[in-house]
Amino acid sequence: MKKTSIAALTAALAVSPLAAAGAGASAQRASAAGTPGGLANRAGPARVRGVDLDTVTIPELQRHMERGSLTSSELTRAYLRRIEAVDPAIGAVLRVSPTALDQAAASDARHRLGKARGPLDGIPVLLKDNIDTHDMPTAAGSLALAGTPPKKDAELAARLRAAGAVILGKTNLSEWANFRAEKPTSGWSAVGGQTNNPYVLDRNPCGSSAGSAAALAASLAQVAIGTETDGSIVCPAGMTGVVGHKPSLGLVSGDGVVPISAEQDTAGPMARNVVDAALTLSVLSGRDLAGAGDGAGLADAAARPGGLRDKRIGLWRLPSLGAEVDALMLRTAERLRAAGAEVVEVTPPYQERLDELEFPALLSEFHRDIDAYLARRAGPRDRPRDLAGLIEFNRTHPAERTCFAGQELFEQALAAPPTTDPGYRAMRAELKDLSRRSIDETMAAHHLDAIAAPANPPAWTTDCARGDNDVIPSSTPAAVAGYPSLSVPAGFVGELPVGLLLMAGDREDGALLSLGAAVERRLGAWRAPRYLPTIGQ
Repeated sequence: MKKTSIAALTAALAVSPLAAAGAGASAQRASAAGTPGGLANRAGPARVRGVDLDTVTIPELQRHMERGSLTSSELTRAYLRRIEAVDPAIGAVLRVSPTALDQAAASDARHRLGKARGPLDGIPVLLKDNIDTHDMPTAAGSLALAGTPPKKDAELAARLRAAGAVILGKTNLSEWANFRAEKPTSGWSAVGGQTNNPYVLDRNPCGSSAGSAAALAASLAQVAIGTETDGSIVCPAGMTGVVGHKPSLGLVSGDGVVPISAEQDTAGPMARNVVDAALTLSVLSGRDLAGAGDGAGLADAAARPGGLRDKRIGLWRLPSLGAEVDALMLRTAERLRAAGAEVVEVTPPYQERLDELEFPALLSEFHRDIDAYLARRAGPRDRPRDLAGLIEFNRTHPAERTCFAGQELFEQALAAPPTTDPGYRAMRAELKDLSRRSIDETMAAHHLDAIAAPANPPAWTTDCARGDNDVIPSSTPAAVAGYPSLSVPAGFVGELPVGLLLMAGDREDGALLSLGAAVERRLGAWRAPRYLPTIGQ
């Protein structure tokens, strides 16, 4: 596989549609969109009870709910109305939970009694539909898994429920996390059709957590959960102007998440601000990261002047992403310097070798891990039980080929050496060593707090015949190493967002989130898409 899908070596899958599926859903959304540049109705921000849903943070929502000036039921209804009105043009939400309002009502009762379970109690959350839920299907975007829900929640979904979060619904993604065809189209699945970039509707949202990112950019939920193998959280976050955090490997449980590779897969939070991402990660991981607590500590630290003073950041410019992106990175560096940071240019080593080794290793791991997931997944007798069954299913179901026909990666994975093979083991050991050294040696040589790079180029035009038009190497070192990375909005090239990707050492998630909050405060790059209508007051 060519490196044109490094951003698509993503992490996970889709579900059932809110309206029609596949090509029909895409046609319906295109009709609703009106013009490629945006929705027909141009209006201001989404509001409920005077609260601006585009900019409000979780700590602010909790203060409203504690005072009784806003309830979870009102907040949840506002998001449901917004999904109904806005999402037909975007195609981000596959389905809403039939129990969402019941969950919100239960949260309101806890708030009235002073028994809220924490900062996520009553907060609407969307899940990428490669995350198992007992009450909604989890399909990885494939008709092969559509229909019967899994028997139980993924562990991370159970943690969100236990924290009182309102599981609002499921988001579309790139089918099989873009790990099916050599020329995939990010954001497309046979179950959900095409997800569009809310900023310019004929542009791509990147993959595979396309629906989670696009939904947040359009303010269809307060937070969302994505998954990543290599780039699947941070690229969609950058491409749609939101925050996405890929945690250190193992910090969030992968139990009940449709896999590509246990050696790289992780779920992580996506939000419109770093504070919300940090609070959500604390629930997903069971740890208070970055001193987030109820969010006040991290928010206060980010708001204080001088948060970047004496921080050393290495800028990996990657001019191959285009002159406009490079110019934005240089402007970003100057703004960080003006805030007191020291910014030095760096080039992490070993990238060509990582590129050579990563994909062959993932083929072997995918065959092992998808077979294990399918073998334990409940469902009808004719449901595929292994990778060979998935390949046969795609051959016999034309709806799986309405955007792109290929399943070359499935076929290559089926023929790949098993993970018991000495050649595979040597390959994965070298990958782990070189990826960690690429970050550790760069940070040590320059005494860095983090490495920064562009998270994405400007969004390319979605085109099923051509496939993705991406060459995005910045996500690979942290993804292969299992180290944390964080994309925050850096600015715009025209109407199209570009993210700043920050990466740090193993289990440095808290420090990275704190630094990201200070960078976010300085850059202030968030702005809502210009063409989305106001829903609810």
